[in-house]
Amino acid sequence: MVDWQQIDSVFLDLDGTLLDLRFDNFFWTEFIPARYAKQHNLPAEKAKSDLTALMRSLQGTLDWYCIDFWSEQLDLEIIVLKKEMRDLIQIRPSTEEFLSGLNKSRHRVIMATNAHPETIALKMEQTQISDRFDRIISSHEIGYPKEHQQFWNNLAQLEKFDPHRTLFIDDNLSVLRAARDYGIKHLLAICNPDSTKGVVDTAEFESLENFEALTAQLFTHTNLD
Repeated sequence: MVDWQQIDSVFLDLDGTLLDLRFDNFFWTEFIPARYAKQHNLPAEKAKSDLTALMRSLQGTLDWYCIDFWSEQLDLEIIVLKKEMRDLIQIRPSTEEFLSGLNKSRHRVIMATNAHPETIALKMEQTQISDRFDRIISSHEIGYPKEHQQFWNNLAQLEKFDPHRTLFIDDNLSVLRAARDYGIKHLLAICNPDSTKGVVDTAEFESLENFEALTAQLFTHTNLD
C-alpha cells in the first residue's frame, strides 16, 4: 500500500477522510433545504430542488465550500446552524490511531482541506484532534479549491514539500486527480466516506476503507511501538 521509507510529508483531507461525511451530507441535503424552505415559505421539494441545482452549478469552486457565500445566498446563518448539528460530527474509525502513529514518526502531518476556517474550528473543537497536525491549511487561505492547480502551486509556497515523497489521502476523486497532475506521487482514496452509505468506486486510485492496515504498515516500517 505505502512504503513509508519513501514518505516525508502526509497531507490529509478532513471531511470524508478523517471525519465521517455523514454530517456534511445530512446538513447540506436535508437540514439546510428544510431550514431554507421554512425561512422563505417554500414547498420543501421546491427548496430542495432549487438548492441542489445551485450547488451542482458551483461544485468544484471555492464558493461551493464557503459558508459566508451560502449564508448570504440563503439568508441563513450557516455556522450557527452547523453548531446545532455538531453532535453528528464524528471521527472515522481508526483515525485517531493513525494520527497517533504519524505523530510518533518522523513524518510531517498537514491537514489540507476545502473546509471554511470557521467550519474547521467547529470540527476541531468537537473532535479535539487539532494538535495532531503540524499545520492546518484551508483552501480559503490559499484562494483556490483543491480541485484547481493553483491551489497546489500556492500551497508549495506556504509549505515546502517534495511531491515525490508526499502521501495524500482524500475522498474526492477530482481533488486526487488535481494532486496527481501536480505531481504528488502517493495517492489513496477513501472508499466509504459516509458511514450511512455504501462503498464507492474510487476509479483509478487505490482505495482505503479505514486506516488500520496503513497504521500497521507505519508501525512496522518506522519501528514504532
